[in-house]
Amino acid sequence: MGPRKNVGNPLILEIRGNSLDDGPGIRSVVFFKGCPLSCVWWQNPEGKSVVTEIAFDANECVGCDNCMKICPENALARKNPYFIDRTRCSLCFECTAVCPSEALSRVGRVMDADKIMNTVMKDKPFYDISGGGVTFSGGEPTLFTDFTAELLSGLKKLKIHTLLETCGFFDMKTFQSALLPHLDMIYFDIKLIDDEDHRRYTGVSNERILQNFKKLVEITRNSSITILPRVPLIPGITDTARNLQAIASFLSALGVRRAALMSYNPLWIAKTNKLGSDNPFAGQNNFTSWMDAAKLKSCRDPFIDAGIEL
Repeated sequence: MGPRKNVGNPLILEIRGNSLDDGPGIRSVVFFKGCPLSCVWWQNPEGKSVVTEIAFDANECVGCDNCMKICPENALARKNPYFIDRTRCSLCFECTAVCPSEALSRVGRVMDADKIMNTVMKDKPFYDISGGGVTFSGGEPTLFTDFTAELLSGLKKLKIHTLLETCGFFDMKTFQSALLPHLDMIYFDIKLIDDEDHRRYTGVSNERILQNFKKLVEITRNSSITILPRVPLIPGITDTARNLQAIASFLSALGVRRAALMSYNPLWIAKTNKLGSDNPFAGQNNFTSWMDAAKLKSCRDPFIDAGIEL
């Protein structure tokens, strides 16, 4: 399976302003919908598919039943698992228009480049005072090369700091020509070193991902572009001593001296229910709990021992 170079204009999940967690300074984050990986865990499961979806949040429902009355397909009922019969739903979204609490919501909207630019530029004063800028996240922004390049180019013309978060599964030649010239910073996820494990847990080989990372480290070594490798800590999958030691050794051999560990967040478990799916990890205590300080420290040790700053 090869990476998709460009699959047309993307759906946007949201544009989140005033972020302090997605790069330096105060930032706006544009979340794309769609990813070439299919991780068994997914911090933002709504970002996996490239198509529009509908979500139902039972905790927000006020029980007015307006949605059931208006649904032309009779796809909504309390007896349905997760409320929506998705075999009948035609995604007309009439129910979302009459839902007073937004318990029913559209997941993914078409936004043209001008609208995105106008939205993020409202926060330019915050970028200016904080050294912030705009971050492209997902999903996976590199799925939409032309669209993402247009946005990045526009931002750089306005001297806005740009950052791209990526899973690393992209065509390097296309990335280097279309996206890299407009980037100030790249957050590059490295999940698993063992290729068999990577295939098992993400659905694709990691060969291209690791090669892309090596190439980016090489071509940006003497440039102003910053690359930060990030490791999501997933219980029993990526947070094992064997995997973390292998990642630390991989980075150290490339001369990388800074990385980031992303502590496990269990809140994604409930998100799958909103999209109408059971979560296979819902009954496992290690997946439904936050990572404790002792475990986080043990995850940091291989990197510290390798001289990598976290």
